[in-house]
Amino acid sequence: MTAVRKRSLPGRAARAKPGTVISLADAPTRRRASVRAIGLGPAVTLGLAATVAGTLVPVVGAPVFAVVAGVLLSPLARRRSEALEPGLGLARGLVLQLSVVLLGAQLSLRQVLTVGAGSLPVMLGTLGVCLLLAWLVGRRLGVPRDLRTLIGVGTGICGASAIAATTPAIRAKSTDVAYAISTIFLFNVAAVLIFPPVGHALGMSAHAFGLFAGTAVNDTSSVVAAAGAYGQDAEGYAVVVKLVRTLMIIPVVLVLTTLSGRRAALAETSKARLAVSLVPWFLVAFLAVAALNSGGLIPAAAQTALHHVALLFIAVALAAVGLSTNVAALRRAGARPLLLGLILWAAVSATSLGLQYLLT
Repeated sequence: MTAVRKRSLPGRAARAKPGTVISLADAPTRRRASVRAIGLGPAVTLGLAATVAGTLVPVVGAPVFAVVAGVLLSPLARRRSEALEPGLGLARGLVLQLSVVLLGAQLSLRQVLTVGAGSLPVMLGTLGVCLLLAWLVGRRLGVPRDLRTLIGVGTGICGASAIAATTPAIRAKSTDVAYAISTIFLFNVAAVLIFPPVGHALGMSAHAFGLFAGTAVNDTSSVVAAAGAYGQDAEGYAVVVKLVRTLMIIPVVLVLTTLSGRRAALAETSKARLAVSLVPWFLVAFLAVAALNSGGLIPAAAQTALHHVALLFIAVALAAVGLSTNVAALRRAGARPLLLGLILWAAVSATSLGLQYLLT
């Protein structure tokens, strides 16, 4: 009779003392943590280095150092993309979202309401111009309908988040989603590098630049990076404007769902539940932290510490964004979607500046 050998658990489980209870569920959890750490390590390393560099050269700032370094090293990262992606995805997502939550410690709810109300005309104006031009210019350039819709909402609202929310509403193809995100990302990086010098050249105040960045930059990470390079006041103002702007996802997606004739999702889920699912959790957490600060429950020393942690998290997230860049995908996107993205980005930027000039 052949003896059956019992498989032993690797690592600590194999060396456990008699009588020790081993949880088999712990092994996958530890394995997932170690897999994420592989990709998170390079992002954290670049983020720390960028933070030091940003301290030495504050005019440039840690966010710019982080994203540029990440893009330069992205060819090396893509060689091990399968191993690095879980950690990089964690940095691009949760770490960035936590940084926004921590920034709420610098604000009060009164500021949130005031900034949201004051920025509404500029916000609605830029969104309206962007969506109209996406339809008109996109058709003129021969960009497919779904692709021009994705580029339009990504530019007009909040980058990849808006694209992700819109995709099921119009049932966009994965290739269109990839093209749209690649196009949006290119102009996110351009905004981080170009907008602060433009603001200084125009002599914009911190609040004016915060409104400009919050309404004219596509993605949350890039808004924080561009405004952070301009100063703490501009950053706080831009974050609130951007988070209020994110709420525009809800009516836009509902309208697109109706216009596309995709009523199945609304039949299964009520509009109220759909709206709740589209509101990012970190927006709610941001408001909760701002409420705590409004009640005087966050000491001044803690506010300073939380702000520094938030800036480090932002640098880590942007380093991950840079490392995740697929330069080849940008080339495959072709000239027409990129041209449409450029036109929309320029139009939104000009509309934001023009409306601010007219309304002040």
